[in-house]
Amino acid sequence: MTDEQLLRYSRHLLLEEIDVAGQQRLLAAHALVVGAGGLGSPVALYLGTAGVGRITLVDDDVVDLTNLQRQIAHDRSRLGLPKAESAAQAIRRINPDPRLRAIVRRADAALLDELVADADVVLDCCDNYATRQLINAACVRRRKPLVSGAAIAFDGQLGVFDLREAASPCYACVFPPQARVDAAACATMGVFAPLVGIIGSMQAAQALQLIVRCGQPLSARLLMLDARTMHVDTLRLSRTAQCSVCGSGSGA
Repeated sequence: MTDEQLLRYSRHLLLEEIDVAGQQRLLAAHALVVGAGGLGSPVALYLGTAGVGRITLVDDDVVDLTNLQRQIAHDRSRLGLPKAESAAQAIRRINPDPRLRAIVRRADAALLDELVADADVVLDCCDNYATRQLINAACVRRRKPLVSGAAIAFDGQLGVFDLREAASPCYACVFPPQARVDAAACATMGVFAPLVGIIGSMQAAQALQLIVRCGQPLSARLLMLDARTMHVDTLRLSRTAQCSVCGSGSGA
């Protein structure tokens, strides 16, 4: 690390669980962030400020005035700009270290398979159930850890799905691809502004822990937050043998 990096990351270096070795792992790591909106904003900013060496941002949407109530990576000067590019600009203004790649297109199966293969950790910050399933399928194929977050109205959830651990389920074990899901959107349901910050920040924390290999990530657990009361429930999850994505009959 350079002298500037030693100073910039000094508060990490003071932590016994991170220290120099852990910070070097962060500087060498590649994080893939799918979605640069409400959840992706704090994720991108915290991964960038923490010194993750490569960050790929994928989003096909543009910054709109209605986003600014909660999507803190964007501002009025970037209205109409693709969110992936806007988030990359926000990171650069804070930390010049990360190598950033902004991909302005919808995350389809082919793109995700290519990007996940080159990532150390994948963060699902999207708001589309079908895309979440595609992200999970790519992570299962490539055996990459997935940090998944969701937030709508006052309700948030967070889980880590890491098939490098034998007992860990994949996202589809818990939320089957064939399930009928109402496509709730912020435009119709609303979302409490700080909620995406809370869940997104926790997603970033989980990703950093996975990279540094410290603490106990939420693997095989699902955290659910009710921001009306700040009540938190944590559910234990188990792998489903019949899962169509990671189960015995899936070919995974």
